[in-house]
Amino acid sequence: MITLRKSQDRGYADHGWLKSYHSFSFAGYYDPVHMGWGNLRVINEDTVAPGTGFGKHSHRDMEIISYVLSGELAHQDSIGNVEGIPPGDVQRMSAGSGVTHSEFNHAEGQTTHFLQIWIEPNMNGIAPSYEQKTIPAEQKRGTLRLVASPDGAQGSVTIHADAAVYAGLFDGDQTAELALDPARKAYVHLVRGTLEVNGQRIGSGDAIMLEAERRITLANGTDAEVLVFDLAA
Repeated sequence: MITLRKSQDRGYADHGWLKSYHSFSFAGYYDPVHMGWGNLRVINEDTVAPGTGFGKHSHRDMEIISYVLSGELAHQDSIGNVEGIPPGDVQRMSAGSGVTHSEFNHAEGQTTHFLQIWIEPNMNGIAPSYEQKTIPAEQKRGTLRLVASPDGAQGSVTIHADAAVYAGLFDGDQTAELALDPARKAYVHLVRGTLEVNGQRIGSGDAIMLEAERRITLANGTDAEVLVFDLAA
């Protein structure tokens, strides 16, 4: 079964300094039909104004991935990491038994646009940890590049969750397929551009939810950037 979720059907919050689209229920946005998909709990598309950001706040027992689209995100946490996250990098923070962090846009005159992704872990109470890796654009062109996985395969970041995350860039006649276990769920989030997913054309911010399917086929992209999630049901 394939279900389309249009971009405009997401939740939206405008805090002035932060504009955020919520794919699933989050903070002041509540939709009992969209509480998550499999063990994928949050995809927030955030735009952060220059000189602003998220002050210190805490997380527990969640795998958190930041995927920066433009600008840069400055990260600092209670386990000693002080990092800048540019486009092309994938950052993973395992909150585990508890971690405090902040995220800011320190660039003058430039917004930071990124996806904040939460995946439920397959173990609780682990020591919090951090990882960040650069995935060059050329490794994502015309293919699905593994960027997060339980075992850190192919140079991906390691998540403590029964999930795999792929990123791809598609334009023109480039195509890719991903085999699925029909007992699992999958989720396709189009970051930008347009793309056909199993023959259905979607646009920026749209998503496709899949269950009891055996494959994902991506084709006919126009300046498309996409994330694909293979998830526990």
